[in-house]
Amino acid sequence: MSVSIANKADIPALTSLINSAYRGEASKKGWTTEADLLLGERRTDASTLAELMAQPGAVLLKYTNAAGEIIGSVYLHIQERGLYLGMLTVNPLLQAGGIGRQLMGAAEDHAAREGCACIFMNVISVRTELINWYQRLGYAATGETKPMPADSRFGTPVQPLHFIIMEKKITEATA
Repeated sequence: MSVSIANKADIPALTSLINSAYRGEASKKGWTTEADLLLGERRTDASTLAELMAQPGAVLLKYTNAAGEIIGSVYLHIQERGLYLGMLTVNPLLQAGGIGRQLMGAAEDHAAREGCACIFMNVISVRTELINWYQRLGYAATGETKPMPADSRFGTPVQPLHFIIMEKKITEATA
């Protein structure tokens, strides 16, 4: 098992993995999902992933098993505030096995190497199980909120939704 930087050739596998972990019936096999909050089968598409990966300061880390299959991923983007973390993904059938925690550790190592003072993320405010998990990893709500983007390509909310911003300070000792 290893964590490395994804490239364009990985986009089809990443798109499939991310969509299976966030939306639709497949996502319900894991311990956390957005399927009951947003209708639709897509969290992202290939062109969106390609755009995200092409941004300066952005990487998508992939977690591969011994057979070379991508079973986890996380998007990271260096911004003025610090390192933005998004789309943390683990194959729903393999969730709760430590892969997400390893990806979060790799993200923190990346932040430290890049000199980022913090990692921050947007989390849907009603995903309490996920918020609690991030809190156990040392992340805290900042008190800031953001509206959920109105982009029906990637799901239609079944209730009003917004994001909370969570953050963790990064020090050299974290790396």
